[in-house]
Amino acid sequence: MTYDEFNQFCGGLKATTYVMQWNNSHVWKVGGKVFAIGGLGKNGEPAFIFKASELNYHFLSEKPGYRPAPYFASRGMKWIQQFGGDETQIKINIEQNVEDLNEELSYYLHESYKLVSLGLTKKNQKELGLNQGVALK
Repeated sequence: MTYDEFNQFCGGLKATTYVMQWNNSHVWKVGGKVFAIGGLGKNGEPAFIFKASELNYHFLSEKPGYRPAPYFASRGMKWIQQFGGDETQIKINIEQNVEDLNEELSYYLHESYKLVSLGLTKKNQKELGLNQGVALK
C-alpha cells in the first residue's frame, strides 16, 4: 500500500482527521485519538502502524511482514507495524499478490478505527455519529 492509498483509505472513514507529525508521519485520528500511522520502517520503506485487538496482536506478532510496533509495544500497548522492503516481504509478495496485501491491511486499519472509536465516550461517539446502531429490545 502506498502513502496515497493509505491516506485515501483512512480519509474515507467517518469523522477522521489527518495531521502530519512525529518525523513527518501520516497520522490519522478519530475523535482526536490516533488509530493509524504511516511512517518509515527501519530501512526507510513505508510502514503502517495500527491498534490491534488482543487476538489480532498475538496473531500478527508472529506473521511475516508484521511486528509489534516500535515504541508502542515497548509500553505495553497492542499496536502492530506492517512493513516491507526486506527479504521477508519479498517472500510474502511471491506468495500473496499486492492486492491481497492491501486488502488485508485495509481490514486491520478498519478494525483499528473501530477499536479506537468504541473507546471514545458515548457523548463523543454520538456527536461524531459513530457506533449509533439500532438498539435491540
